[in-house]
Amino acid sequence: MQEAALGPVVDSTPAQPPEAVTLEGRFCRIEKLDAGRHAGGLWEAVKDDDSLWLYLSAGPFRDRETFRQWVEERSGLADPFAYAVIDKARDAAVGIVTLMEIRPAMRVIEMGSILYGTPLQRRPAATETQYLMARHVFETLGYRRYEWKCNTLNAPSRAAALRLGFTFEGIFRHHMIVKGRSRDTAWFAMLDSDWPARKAAFERWLAPDNFDAEGNQLSRLSAFRE
Repeated sequence: MQEAALGPVVDSTPAQPPEAVTLEGRFCRIEKLDAGRHAGGLWEAVKDDDSLWLYLSAGPFRDRETFRQWVEERSGLADPFAYAVIDKARDAAVGIVTLMEIRPAMRVIEMGSILYGTPLQRRPAATETQYLMARHVFETLGYRRYEWKCNTLNAPSRAAALRLGFTFEGIFRHHMIVKGRSRDTAWFAMLDSDWPARKAAFERWLAPDNFDAEGNQLSRLSAFRE
């Protein structure tokens, strides 16, 4: 009886911390963020839309050099650990995704600080990026809980979390102060037990026969989870 009250026994082997890897997809490639290789392409992808920074802790940036300095600082951090998203069709960096709040002993990690430049938004590569990162987190690094957190006012991020297969878990009130403003945070998570079904849905959605000649989806991602 006492054992049951403590919860199930799990594998307590620590997960691996993120490292510099290359993840190859059909539409994109994920690489460790590097200012020398990526800052130029990223600047071209984000410079014309200040709204991209609305819910991020940094930005917007007014010139290329200030942005490059921020990318250089970001690329040197171990937590958050940032990756560049390379659009294969353009052969240029068009976004940043970040693994953060890294707790290998608890096997918990978060996907956050997502910056999708204009060329990446609403494109198959955007979804493929999240598939590649989730697969890496669960299958290579060995995490059991993959979190997604965002400002409760960030409706696009909340919708994206649900679309990608994260489960809404609740609101942390007055969780953070960001750019001088109070932030309530919506929490979502995907578990290792969720991943096989989520992976199957991602792969069916990403299959070539789910897109027309112009690259438009024929079925929504959610349709493959129903």
